[in-house]
Amino acid sequence: MKISVIGCGRLGVPYATGLAIGGHEVLGLDVAPATVRILSAGRAPFEEPGLAEAIARHRDDGTLRFTNSYDDVAAHADLHILCVGTPQQAGGELAADLSDLNTAVVDLVPRLERDAVIVVKSSVPVGTTAHLGGVARSLAPAGVTVTVVCSPDFLREGMSLEDTACPSRIVLGLPPDPGDAEATLRQAWDFQIAAGSPLVVTDLTTAEMCKTAANAFLATKVSSINAFAALCEATAGDVRQLSRALALDPRIGGDFLAAGLGWGGSCLPKDLRSLIAQGRERGLADLQILAEADAINQRRQARAVELARQACGGVLLGRRVGVWGLAFKPGVDDIRDSPALAVALAIHGEGGIVSAYDPMAIGIARAAHPELSYADSAADALVDADVLLHLTAWPEFTGVGRERLVRLARLARTPVVVDGHAALDQAEWISAGWAVESLGRAPAAVAVGVGRA
Repeated sequence: MKISVIGCGRLGVPYATGLAIGGHEVLGLDVAPATVRILSAGRAPFEEPGLAEAIARHRDDGTLRFTNSYDDVAAHADLHILCVGTPQQAGGELAADLSDLNTAVVDLVPRLERDAVIVVKSSVPVGTTAHLGGVARSLAPAGVTVTVVCSPDFLREGMSLEDTACPSRIVLGLPPDPGDAEATLRQAWDFQIAAGSPLVVTDLTTAEMCKTAANAFLATKVSSINAFAALCEATAGDVRQLSRALALDPRIGGDFLAAGLGWGGSCLPKDLRSLIAQGRERGLADLQILAEADAINQRRQARAVELARQACGGVLLGRRVGVWGLAFKPGVDDIRDSPALAVALAIHGEGGIVSAYDPMAIGIARAAHPELSYADSAADALVDADVLLHLTAWPEFTGVGRERLVRLARLARTPVVVDGHAALDQAEWISAGWAVESLGRAPAAVAVGVGRA
């Protein structure tokens, strides 16, 4: 099939590439000329395993192209998939910003010359797809029928190509008069269905909730283990052992039970907050559980700042703080709503001198937040540090051996580490001369005579 994907960000590019891998001819559109140039050159605009290679391969065989022209996509395809961003509104509002999504429909539909199906894949509040369907009908040229459906994405960053090849589930929300939309989408998803992905066909409202509700469940699960982490700190418990025990219960499972600074990225924060806003608009007190999950997330970040402050004698002003990790999770270069970055910025806001290092996200962080200082390596971030903060659990940080830990301790002014993920080997760090504070665990021993006063 000939398919267009509108919006070439962290959702659109992997999805467009995955459709090309699945045998379709795909034309991706983005309004940013720089993004189109990068993609047209066969490169990826961000880090994602296997993505750059797949883009180059399918660009070369002609099954994956990119443009910034709506005329091009209208001529190319009769199936158009909207992957534009729906971020949280600016100014502290919780609701999603749907302006780019509306603009995409307004710019595309008047150019259509044949009947078309438009798929809303972006995360949206309840009622959005029906609204966009009305907009499309009002703008469609005479004799052209446009059907707008909802099929939320379930791609995981770092595994997006794998998830496009065989998603955990496909959800398709149809309007009351869907025409041939379901048959069209079944043809587009034939390679996924053949791989074993179940297809759930439902109404628009239910489909819209499937993605945001899933993310709310996951966010609440993370916040639950982080609430128990706070209790572990207060009672000398160990949240790692607690997580392991909980994971053995098949009703709970081990995914999303790693205690830490909370969740980040593009989906969980904004989708949770969008649901909170929808609940408040409708006066639904039951959704207040989501607001508390969000508050727990924020308190864990504040707790990491508090531990850093305590390690520096109660004041961060003028203190040198080494930071390991800026991405919202290991394996990606994404800093959107990153708890690690939020902690680093909070410390900077209190006058701390931050020296931050991340093995993948440092370039993006440096461009977005030049007010912070950046180090070229994990060791460089420690030079003359009064405290080290472990904020993203990269294997490079969690797998440091004892001999290197001894050398790293000598670089710091004071060998104290705040472990934001309860992921470091406390015994090994202590034996190498470090004091260890950890979210979710009681304070460990104080190092003596290793750092430089």
